[in-house]
Amino acid sequence: MPRFLLSLVRPDALVFVGEVEQVDLPGAEGDMGVLAGHAPIVTILRPGIVRVISDGQDEKFVVMGGVAEYSNEELTVLANAADRIEEFDVAGLKADIDERERNLPTMEIGQELDREIELIDHYKTLHQSLTVTTAL
Repeated sequence: MPRFLLSLVRPDALVFVGEVEQVDLPGAEGDMGVLAGHAPIVTILRPGIVRVISDGQDEKFVVMGGVAEYSNEELTVLANAADRIEEFDVAGLKADIDERERNLPTMEIGQELDREIELIDHYKTLHQSLTVTTAL
């Protein structure tokens, strides 16, 4: 299967770099898969799981949002935060969700509140996915 270069980066570290066959991304407008030869794209990422497939191996990374760009047979993922799924702090995510929900009643109605509710929804979806994934 044709391959392309993936670089998964967070602000303080290079999390993954290597030749891969497929990457599934949590795009802001929905999940998407990238294969070699994909049309050039730039997309915003929501908090979610990046799945990397190469040589029959399936690796998963948790990203907390960011941007992905694919061009010239190279995918670059600039994540706000990223960790291998087995290293991610699920309990910390749950605590963050709980704290954000406690703070909702103190926020004024408007765009900031709307963004916070959307972020909490993304975090809850991610938490549910991680709870199911790590239980298997």
